[in-house]
Amino acid sequence: MASELQQLRFNPPQSNASDESSAKDDHPLLNSDSPAVADQDSDDLHQNYAPFVRRDVYGTMGRGELPWMEKLLLAMALLTIVPIRVVIGMTLLVLYYTICRVCTLFHDPNRETDEQEDYAHMVGWRRSVIVWTGRFLSRAVLFVLGFYWISEVYRIPPNGDKSTDENEGQEKSQESERPGAIISNHVSYLDILYHMSSSFPSFVAKRSVAKLPLVGIISKCLGCVYVQRESKTSESKGVSGVVSERIREAVKNSSAPMMMLFPEGTTTNGEYLLPFKTGAFLSKAPVLPYILRYPYQRFSLAWESITGGRHFLLLLCQFVNHMEVIRLPVYVPSPEEKDDPKLYANNIRRLMAKEGNMMLSDIGLPEKRVYLAALNGNNNIRSVLHQKDD
Repeated sequence: MASELQQLRFNPPQSNASDESSAKDDHPLLNSDSPAVADQDSDDLHQNYAPFVRRDVYGTMGRGELPWMEKLLLAMALLTIVPIRVVIGMTLLVLYYTICRVCTLFHDPNRETDEQEDYAHMVGWRRSVIVWTGRFLSRAVLFVLGFYWISEVYRIPPNGDKSTDENEGQEKSQESERPGAIISNHVSYLDILYHMSSSFPSFVAKRSVAKLPLVGIISKCLGCVYVQRESKTSESKGVSGVVSERIREAVKNSSAPMMMLFPEGTTTNGEYLLPFKTGAFLSKAPVLPYILRYPYQRFSLAWESITGGRHFLLLLCQFVNHMEVIRLPVYVPSPEEKDDPKLYANNIRRLMAKEGNMMLSDIGLPEKRVYLAALNGNNNIRSVLHQKDD
């Protein structure tokens, strides 16, 4: 694996690493002369937008015709485990909200800017209680949702694979360098619960999350960096700056929370990796890659082209859910990668795709919006591309 990692570092990115703007300009369905999306053949539509296609029993958007046995299982779940899971889940959420509220009483939040308010930089017993109860209760929520066990694999290259002095030095560097950010593929909102239970990092979240009942104070205790993704103002540079500062702080200070970043910028069906945005790699700091997968037989837990309410209800109806996690070694960027964030991002992406047995795709969030619009019968592409995020 060491030789493969070395090869990945110094091979320049191929055509599938094109930036977001060029991908949008070159996509045939975004050209004004292209035929309407809704007029495409269904097979062609799913082929063009393969990273967002659902392949489970429930069909496209979770609205397919179900066999009678599946309907019977759903009816049984709705009458038995769903009410129990809702009550226990809400109890755990309210409990953690209360803990966060008590621990933050009479304590002024850290303010990096007027909008970035967080309690993640508290020290002492307050921070310890928030972190350890947060990790425990996050895992408890996953258990309630049917994740009774989680398969975790740590893929660390053996020392015998590194024969040269240069590689031995790199191994020592990887062991001594603390990662400033966790990099993960993005399949579902369940990813967040897993990472909270595993390392309790800070996330990038929509600004509206800070104002949500119960969840708002929890996001501030996580130290979330709030962003308004649809904004095209200079605010995005400010957010990138805050994220980079947080990453560098985490490298230098072991008590500071790491940043948890999903560089794809949206969710997929778990079979593909979309192009990575470079914001997570501007700090030039080491990162810790994670790969999450959700094996299924009936209902896919990927949240790509199904409404949130329908997805959550069907999630509750599954008696058992499965999650597999692959943790890769800390990735220390080379001098070339430090000078070129796009190269750094693309090398991490290719490594994760190889280790997670995923395919690389050139499309991203704009194409996902087009695909979802087509599924809903909307062929006005330009209005779709300028709509706000859900």
